[in-house]
Amino acid sequence: MVLFYNLSIRFYVFVVRIAAFFNPKAKQWVDGRKNLLSNIAAAVKGEENLVWFHSASLGEFEQGRPVIEKFKEEHPEYKIVLTFFSPSGYEVRKNYAGADFIFYLPPDFPSHAKRFVDIVNPKMAFFIKYEFWHHYLKELKNRKVPTYIFSTIFRSNQLFFKPWGGFYRGMLTAFTHLFVQNQESADLLNSIGLKNVSIAGDTRFDRVYSIATGSKTLAEVEGFSQGRLVLIAGSTWPKDEEFLINYINTSKNNYKYIIAAHEVDESHIKNIVAQIQKPWVRFTGAAKAEIEAAEVLVIDCIGVLSSLYRYGDVSYIGGGFGRGIHNTLEAATFGLPIIFGPNYHKFQEAKDLIELGASYSYEKYEDLRLLLDNYFENEKKRQFSGEKSKNYVDSKRGASAQILSII
Repeated sequence: MVLFYNLSIRFYVFVVRIAAFFNPKAKQWVDGRKNLLSNIAAAVKGEENLVWFHSASLGEFEQGRPVIEKFKEEHPEYKIVLTFFSPSGYEVRKNYAGADFIFYLPPDFPSHAKRFVDIVNPKMAFFIKYEFWHHYLKELKNRKVPTYIFSTIFRSNQLFFKPWGGFYRGMLTAFTHLFVQNQESADLLNSIGLKNVSIAGDTRFDRVYSIATGSKTLAEVEGFSQGRLVLIAGSTWPKDEEFLINYINTSKNNYKYIIAAHEVDESHIKNIVAQIQKPWVRFTGAAKAEIEAAEVLVIDCIGVLSSLYRYGDVSYIGGGFGRGIHNTLEAATFGLPIIFGPNYHKFQEAKDLIELGASYSYEKYEDLRLLLDNYFENEKKRQFSGEKSKNYVDSKRGASAQILSII
């Protein structure tokens, strides 16, 4: 099985190198790993008290951020090494002030894992949510490095729990402690003999709460509503935009809309605005007066979505017609009702919010139209769902403190 695993990793690297000739993200993945181990060695030379945190991408980093920052606050004697697998994490957070050293993770080859752990010599290692790399975990286990994973969810259909999944179960034995989000995950791990498990919940609740309390004021957006109700559509994809823009174009009501697409490349932004039949304006470069006069504000940059929700009355979260919805909690923490498409079942918080009456899912345009009309026209329903959203986030906070209290 190790041979198959090694071949699959090498095949993945080969495919990414080929893709790098025509895919910008693949090129970043490749370029970011040139001379990587030598660069890491030079950067951390002479450092002794290093703790390693690893995140797959940006979303997982934001999930782990409360633990990183609380750990640093409680243990200033350590320096933080933060690694990313994906360019979408590294390129956005490579200047994150909460870590002392930030790198890409070298591919999980045996030689890479050995050299990386030799260089960093971590006193502890933390994996955020989903990253399971055989050779890195093996090196950490062999050297008796305390190793943790947190905010994890396990499902019965994963390879860990299959009769033929012994190789993957072996990875889990490298963890000193596993902090999971729910009882089902704990039960699954117990069923394969792992007892070093705690239900700590999801650290994202701590993160979104801190986002809400520290969200920045966007002066350009302050006057956008002009006293009218505002829909914030975050992390949208083309199918989401098709339905939303249909509603925007055909609605006779006096509402305003902010669209913050998941991808903000120029061609995508141009495609969005080409469909809008009401006065619109792009966020970057627009004067405050232009924004206030528009009915649709199109966000054409990254890094502002979490601060936009404070200006909304109803929210829409994209991704529900693709691989899965994006972050609902950023909207929930601001006390907004939430609407999203049908692919939400892998996200416990989405199912919880629906059960509470804070969120609704839809499949057809007519369903979306009815949901939006109902929220816009029924203040009591809007307030009810919004309060349920905010109370849900508030009730789930505290995972970061619980994790660090056990370590």
